[in-house]
Amino acid sequence: MVMRYFTVKGCFLVLLLSAFSCMYIPAFAKKKVRKIVLDAGHGGKDPGCHGLYSFEKDITLSVTKKVGELLDKEFKKDVSVAYTRTYDILPPDNIVSVSQSLIYRTEFANREKGDLFISIHVNSTPRRNSPVKGTLVLVCGPTRIDEKEGSIGENVPNIGEKEELLDPNDPATSIIIAQYSQAFLNKSIVLGEKINTEFQNQGRSTEGVRQQSLQVLASTAMPGVLVEIGYLNNSEEEAYLNSEEGQTAVATAIFNGIKYYKEEIEKDPIEVKIEN
Repeated sequence: MVMRYFTVKGCFLVLLLSAFSCMYIPAFAKKKVRKIVLDAGHGGKDPGCHGLYSFEKDITLSVTKKVGELLDKEFKKDVSVAYTRTYDILPPDNIVSVSQSLIYRTEFANREKGDLFISIHVNSTPRRNSPVKGTLVLVCGPTRIDEKEGSIGENVPNIGEKEELLDPNDPATSIIIAQYSQAFLNKSIVLGEKINTEFQNQGRSTEGVRQQSLQVLASTAMPGVLVEIGYLNNSEEEAYLNSEEGQTAVATAIFNGIKYYKEEIEKDPIEVKIEN
């Protein structure tokens, strides 16, 4: 569950490339989506939010597994799925604090060299029984850009870049890392918008795609989204999210978003001619 956010609209940065009279700047090399990291929010001693009879940690785990099953069925050996947890535990060992677990999840994603990070949560409001309902997709917020760029810099081989091309003593390095950070944000928005559209097509109320400065999105050196799949303190949505039908529908919306994203990302890059 997350509460504070920023709008995505107007978030795109303008990257100014100078000191080149005439050259071709290729898009970042096409990279296939080979590994997807799925993160079921909360777990173990951290139940997350709750409704009248259920906890966030149980719903997120069930939905996350369903997303993974759909990915395995569709892509078979072409895509591997890595889970931050597969049972009711606060990863990695139920002894750590919540903050330590968040660090573990991001380190796990980076260590697994994920091409995409999906964190699944359930939302809530302060009211015990609320009329508020709907899904929400979050992407990395602007106040943690430095953290995102730091994670990219620390995980250069994971993103397909040669370490010698990102020499920390070279002023151009910071520009390259900033470009990667912006590219990851743009890709995250593409994924988030598609997931949001899938929910809309299912007839769900949606709150769109927004930015929020979350650690699990800022510290992962890859595109990623956090999906709030409904409000657990809304009795109608609690029943839906605990049903087999509801969980399957939610998992399908997220899966369809990932499938679309994979197809878009793996298209041939376009060369752009820059002239002064």
